[in-house]
Amino acid sequence: MSAPEDDKLLQGARRRAARHRRWLREGGEPSVAGRLAQIGVLGWIVVVPTLAGIFLGRWLDRLFHSGIFWTAPLLMLGVALGCWAAWKWVNSA
Repeated sequence: MSAPEDDKLLQGARRRAARHRRWLREGGEPSVAGRLAQIGVLGWIVVVPTLAGIFLGRWLDRLFHSGIFWTAPLLMLGVALGCWAAWKWVNSA
């Protein structure tokens, strides 16, 4: 029987494990679950400021009895802020 360091199967497994560790360290491709998580986070980055703008606008409109005077611009501001934050998040990743 051969020594463990001479075993071709063991050497191949070690080489593959080393390549896999290097691939992960260098930022290997994320899994499908990882991609879905990124999409989910991206959606929430846009949705949360949009909803915050709507709720704040509706509250101000009820407070001042002003129709949609505050809701419409704060909605647009929330969407713009959410899109900007998503853009920054995607470019930083």
